[in-house]
Amino acid sequence: MPPKHQKQIPATADIVDLDSSDDEINNPINSRQFNGAKFHTKPPTTTQSASVTNKGDSSAANFRPLDDRSFWRAGAYEIGPTVSTLIQGDLEHARVHPRFLHSNATSHKWAFGAIAELLDNAVDEIGNGATLVKVDRIYTAKDNSPALLFQDDGGGMNPESMRKCMSLGYSSKTSNTTIGQYGNGFKTSTMRLGADVIVFSRATQSGRATQSVGLLSYTFLRKTRQDDVIVPMIDFDISDNWAEPILYGSKDDWSGNLKTILQWSPFASKDDLMLQFDNIGSHGTKIIIYNLWMNDEGIYELNFDDDEEDVRLRDEANNGNTSRKRVLELQSHLSYRMRFSLRAYASILYLKKFTNFKIILRGKPVEQFSIADDLKHSKTITYSPQRGLTLKEVTVQTVIGFIKEAPALGVCGFNVYHKNRLIRVCIPYWKVTADGNSRGHGVVGVLEANFIEPAHDKQDFERSTLFVKLEMRLKQMVMEYWKGHCHLIGHVSDGTRKIDYLNKSTPLQNDEVSGNTFRTSGDIKSSTVQPVFETEAGSHPETSLDTRTLDQICDENIQLFMRCEEYKMKQVGLVRTIEELENQLEETRKKCARVSSYIETQRKQTLATQR
Repeated sequence: MPPKHQKQIPATADIVDLDSSDDEINNPINSRQFNGAKFHTKPPTTTQSASVTNKGDSSAANFRPLDDRSFWRAGAYEIGPTVSTLIQGDLEHARVHPRFLHSNATSHKWAFGAIAELLDNAVDEIGNGATLVKVDRIYTAKDNSPALLFQDDGGGMNPESMRKCMSLGYSSKTSNTTIGQYGNGFKTSTMRLGADVIVFSRATQSGRATQSVGLLSYTFLRKTRQDDVIVPMIDFDISDNWAEPILYGSKDDWSGNLKTILQWSPFASKDDLMLQFDNIGSHGTKIIIYNLWMNDEGIYELNFDDDEEDVRLRDEANNGNTSRKRVLELQSHLSYRMRFSLRAYASILYLKKFTNFKIILRGKPVEQFSIADDLKHSKTITYSPQRGLTLKEVTVQTVIGFIKEAPALGVCGFNVYHKNRLIRVCIPYWKVTADGNSRGHGVVGVLEANFIEPAHDKQDFERSTLFVKLEMRLKQMVMEYWKGHCHLIGHVSDGTRKIDYLNKSTPLQNDEVSGNTFRTSGDIKSSTVQPVFETEAGSHPETSLDTRTLDQICDENIQLFMRCEEYKMKQVGLVRTIEELENQLEETRKKCARVSSYIETQRKQTLATQR
């Protein structure tokens, strides 16, 4: 239901003529074409930018970004006097201060986690006919700065849905298959990537076609000293093939919202806004995040320049403390590239491959990659978590095996998905074995754990009892798999390499071992042992910790945990038996009481008859 009153928004004293518009800029600009409409993917020339700025000096002045563009420092500012947004006659209400937008967004420690949230929203639209989502870098016309574009062809949002999207903590997703559930992802993800976001959406519901524009601007809220989160929105009814403004209050209220959007968004005129709907079609959503955050050195956190077909995290890719050997590892396997490459991360973000949906990153579709299909000597293990007596029993299929590069590359751990979405994403994988333990090197597993709940940022799981049990079971899987299959990659079960084991027991001839090559028991091909593992624990057990002792401790812990679980189940069974016996005893007592009462009644009747 639309609100009775629109909140007063600063700097909207002048009424914008709904029929007026500024002239469009028709200068040729290098662009990428999306369904007939063009987006600027390279910065406009100096002449072009000057023409834009001169068109509306006041608008360009308001558009200036925050002084400090570092995300982690953006929340540290003096509040000072605030502008009251309470209209006379309105009831006082609990306000959400703009600072909350920033503090809420800090739940995303990793920028790619924020991008994944927006991809999830598009994937959730597959049920409404979505076939693609486009992610690209564009440039704003007002100041030529880069912006991040997300666009899908899903069902879109009507005015009511748009308001729910912009509200805090509201989610209309109730399906068991949709990824989003908290109603918080859009706000946290967009505010984590940039200070401001503008949303365009078209939808048709109950025969009524609408288009809406909404602006969530941290810059606007801070510079106008708001003490509440105000989101200006405008809506149009396009059922008759032309845009008729939808008024919830007065025409002045609608005009004030439009003017605020034009002053604080990358668009200088109403016609500029309307142009953004040209390539959306009859339904879909477009999200433009601008005033992107920078790192502490004043450089954009997202790197669009090193690869024209990718988006990279600058600080992750340019880690100055990384050794040369480590760099070679980073470049050799997907599990490391996903840390700084959005294309690599998006390729494994969803467990099942899409049949009629594409993620198009900077003009090129992302090719989905199945980790399970790429494992060698793989096997499937079934796990049935104990969820309690009242919950339905579930089974989880875990695919486990060696990566193709094993043993040359010591990647190990699990990728854990929830409702098809990668949740537990550690670098390289979620490692369940102890550090300093060479057993399990090269063992990787994949599973979908829908029986545990993800955290709000969808980068980890809640630390519940079920999660702890799963962690222990996965550790056990790794150890059991290693014992039965490690000889296939040239290791013996205690974690040492077979070449080291054979060198100690029986010296090999030169034709059997040459340089850094060794011969496995299951494969006659020679494999090169990379020097990066010369310092790994377990390769030289005589100069490092006794890995067998560590392994024994791990095994004992697992066995104790399993025994503890067995005792808990027995305890539950005993408690249930006691309850059943107590119920039987109570029923027996009631029967005895009834029998006693019956006997007493019969005795009294007999005495009465005798008299």
